[in-house]
Amino acid sequence: MCGSSKSQLWQIDAFADAAFGGNPAAVCLLPAFPDDSWMQRLAAEMNLSETAFLVPTDNRCRFHLRWFTPVNEVDLCGHATLASMQALREANLINRDQEVHFQTRSGELRCHENDGWISIDLPAIELGKSLSNEARVEVNAALGVDAIEAHRSTIDWVAVLPEESMVCHLTPDLERIKKLPTRGLMVTAASTQGPHDFVSRFFSPQYGIDEDPVTGSAHCCLAPYWAGRLGRDTLVGLQASPRSGQVRCQVRGDRVALTGKAVTVFSGNLCVQPAVT
Repeated sequence: MCGSSKSQLWQIDAFADAAFGGNPAAVCLLPAFPDDSWMQRLAAEMNLSETAFLVPTDNRCRFHLRWFTPVNEVDLCGHATLASMQALREANLINRDQEVHFQTRSGELRCHENDGWISIDLPAIELGKSLSNEARVEVNAALGVDAIEAHRSTIDWVAVLPEESMVCHLTPDLERIKKLPTRGLMVTAASTQGPHDFVSRFFSPQYGIDEDPVTGSAHCCLAPYWAGRLGRDTLVGLQASPRSGQVRCQVRGDRVALTGKAVTVFSGNLCVQPAVT
């Protein structure tokens, strides 16, 4: 029995056409944000790459949104935002034709649904300078292959490999990656297999995520990069993790629209009361 607790909880596979694909996220709907340490403990309990916490505002189109990995809070998460939109639909808190605005540490993120596809509007992340020779040596050693390009973004490092198959069959040294001074390491290559335009994988053992199944925030960086390389603003990315998932991308100046589907795996109520400071 869950007593008087009415906080709702979902596990949702984002960027997935069917259950057990894409990237699972937990979504917790609360009347107000509890103590940060309580949210961190719940995220560790769920043990998914992200747990999203949603709090309504006086405007039914606006919600506060925060994201936690099993070990810390993050500034931006795409797949858990998509999952949050799915959870609001499941709870009948929004209309299907309604645009939702999420207030986050990365500013306002807009989200809407069309014929089963959920689109989220996120900030584009530009690549900065190439990594130093010393850092590039460390990246190559961690991956076990030589990158043809290696860059840093504001939050991650990016290694570009010469072939799609190298990305898909990569077995990196996660202990080496964990020592890199970055949130995570993206690995990417152009695709020759279709219907996707590029492939990627994302490793973030620093944040308690050895390999993230499908990373929305990574596509905020990868989409502008490949748009510039391929000469078009609309692209499809395949994140070639064991669970795998496709992300439809559209670059719009300093914003990126990411589109995918979501599947609810389970929902219920929390049987513990949130701790409040």
